[in-house]
Amino acid sequence: MNLLDANDRRGEYPASYYAASAKPLAPFPVLRGQIKCDLCIVGGGYTGLSAALHAAQAGLDVVLLEAQRIGFGASGRNGGQVGSTFNLDGQELIETVGQDDASKLYALGHEAADLTRELAAAHAPDAGYQPGVIHADRFEGEAKRTRDSIVHTADTFGENAVRALDAEEISRLLGTEVYAGGALNMAGGHLHPLRYAFGLARACIAAGVRVFELSRVHEVASGRPAVVRTDQGQVQADHVTIGTNGYSTGLNRGTRARVMPINNFIVATEPLGDAQAVILSENHCAYDDRFVVNYFRKSEDGRLLFGGGESYGYRFPKDIVAKVRKPLEQVYPQLKGVKIDYAWGGTLAITMSRLPYLARPDPNVLVASGYSGSGVALATFAGKLMAEAVQSQSAGFDLLAKLPTPAFPGGGALRTPLLALAMTWFAMRDRLGV
Repeated sequence: MNLLDANDRRGEYPASYYAASAKPLAPFPVLRGQIKCDLCIVGGGYTGLSAALHAAQAGLDVVLLEAQRIGFGASGRNGGQVGSTFNLDGQELIETVGQDDASKLYALGHEAADLTRELAAAHAPDAGYQPGVIHADRFEGEAKRTRDSIVHTADTFGENAVRALDAEEISRLLGTEVYAGGALNMAGGHLHPLRYAFGLARACIAAGVRVFELSRVHEVASGRPAVVRTDQGQVQADHVTIGTNGYSTGLNRGTRARVMPINNFIVATEPLGDAQAVILSENHCAYDDRFVVNYFRKSEDGRLLFGGGESYGYRFPKDIVAKVRKPLEQVYPQLKGVKIDYAWGGTLAITMSRLPYLARPDPNVLVASGYSGSGVALATFAGKLMAEAVQSQSAGFDLLAKLPTPAFPGGGALRTPLLALAMTWFAMRDRLGV
């Protein structure tokens, strides 16, 4: 079974709050026959849309192939959080890649958030970008570690957009008393992810990109030109980029070994009425320090959008509401029994290092995936970097391609059960507060 088919109907968006509140795009045609282009892009999420837009604006003839619908995968289902950092703090980055590259990566993280905000403003104002991302710590020890990290990043990288929150202030901002402290990052924010994807797609069309949907790629044959084959057609291209993230289907062996798909789940409550004045009172988004992270924000019509819980393998659980309601009510006990209007799941991709995986498996083929929960900004930025690399401006792409992304233990056969075992252990630690 393929992840593209495991939980969704072909050609249909999931029954999410996002799909219900976004003006749909008209369907794009299926690729039939043979065509040629300068750049063929596989995947119609943020990575592919950003690569297509930037390449087309630079004058390249671009074809984009999507197996389902534009924004069908994680790009249209995620928590909508736009971060400005990688999944490691400043000291961890330095320990991982060294001082010089850590400084460059820290700057790239801010560039990624800035790019996402600018693209949303230009092409998807209806995505409703709002500034502010809150990191929430459950225990004072973790809150102190966060405070120390803020001081370190300010001293080392000149960070001035992040400040510490004590227990009183984080309680006021979030509307819950379960956290001991945390941080507020005003360089990031949140938006409606599917509207953002649709806005990027409209910009691509205006720039001359040829978009094909329901055109599943089953082979990328290297060569000059490379040949990208679908069920009913093929594209001959000088360059190819692959940005299928959690829905990768074996198009590249290195990606399969280093990038692991996992499922995550979100609910949207009914509009909260008067309660929304207290919950997330300044309309920031938030995520906490659990290994199996909770993340949440408000919608424009006053719903709480709350994500939590993960699963491994192909199938989503039968009762997503029950899976997510439990952590929601732990964070917001005052919402016990609140009506849930929408519940949906999606597939993202993680790496062992929690850093994105970018690679050049062939001289004219580029891959980007494994954003590990930070894909709104990082995927958008990776797409831009791939478009630049195709034009021989590869410094940014090459820097990210140097990031350590080791293969999962057990390879393709054992990575899922081994990861599930490890995540079960960490989930138990979350429950015990260890």
